[in-house]
Amino acid sequence: MAKIINLRDFYYWYTQDEFIEVPDEVVAELAADKRYEKAHERNMYRNKAHYSLDVDDGIETSAIACHSDNPETVFATMETHCRLCQALNSLPENQGRRVDSRYLQGMSILEIASVECVSESAVKQSIIRGLATMRKTF
Repeated sequence: MAKIINLRDFYYWYTQDEFIEVPDEVVAELAADKRYEKAHERNMYRNKAHYSLDVDDGIETSAIACHSDNPETVFATMETHCRLCQALNSLPENQGRRVDSRYLQGMSILEIASVECVSESAVKQSIIRGLATMRKTF
């Protein structure tokens, strides 16, 4: 058995009504997905953390500091980020991976060494050389 549905009801990118005939299983799956999305939205609303600007705990300050409306600040941050990525990408593969693991992923030197099956001193020296190369490039 088939049913006619309007794709506009299920997909936001449809701006006009588009009717198609689909099997009952598809209709049931689309309806279940819509119910799941509504339940998820309700849960997100109910469990949302509401912060007050009257409280001086630093949460608002850090959030505001990260999102500046000043175009010059945004551009400078983006440019710095691009230069940092270029410096990281200019490193040899091992050094780049180790610097990335240490500073961007937050892994310890011991963890990196155990994952790569090398000594801690090799990882440490590689990171030191990689940072020195990045300083020259940056």
